[in-house]
Amino acid sequence: MSHTPRYPIPDLNSLPEDIKAKVLEVQEKAGFVPNVFLALARRPAEWRAFFAYHDALMLKEDSGLSKGDREMIVTTTSAANNCLYCVVAHGAILRIYEKKPLVADQVAVNYRKADITPRQRAMLDFAMKVCQRSDEIEDADFATLHAHGFTDEDAWDIAAITAFFGLSNRIASFSGMMPNPEFYLMGRVPKAK
Repeated sequence: MSHTPRYPIPDLNSLPEDIKAKVLEVQEKAGFVPNVFLALARRPAEWRAFFAYHDALMLKEDSGLSKGDREMIVTTTSAANNCLYCVVAHGAILRIYEKKPLVADQVAVNYRKADITPRQRAMLDFAMKVCQRSDEIEDADFATLHAHGFTDEDAWDIAAITAFFGLSNRIASFSGMMPNPEFYLMGRVPKAK
């Protein structure tokens, strides 16, 4: 496998102003530019659509899913899709949101043995079924979610996050997108003060 992206990464200064501004905003917040932001910027219309839907799902305020829940869905289903970029990048964010340095590795390898709540386990059972066998989703799957306090709208969020990141996983994988080295240590050790 090549560690060089298959497609050229555009220069930050060559990007449309709205995309450049967003990339700089992310860099300011994270301390680096996650590779996905520049890799997708080669196609500005697709970049805008991708991040609009990403933000609608992942930054949603009125959801029964926490930010940690959302990142847990992404990490678990991205592992099922063998997406190195998304497992590493979203695993880092998951560790930070959940304040659990081991959880991302656990859910990526086998969420059934991870140190998570029964509610999160039910959520991931549903997400994995959407990921791998969406045509088999039935009323019983919704009943299980309801028994753990999820609504039908929460089920939609779980499924939409799973489906969106299925797209993301495939783009990252076929394009040779690699995780930034910074992601590997994030949330594993306390920040130096």
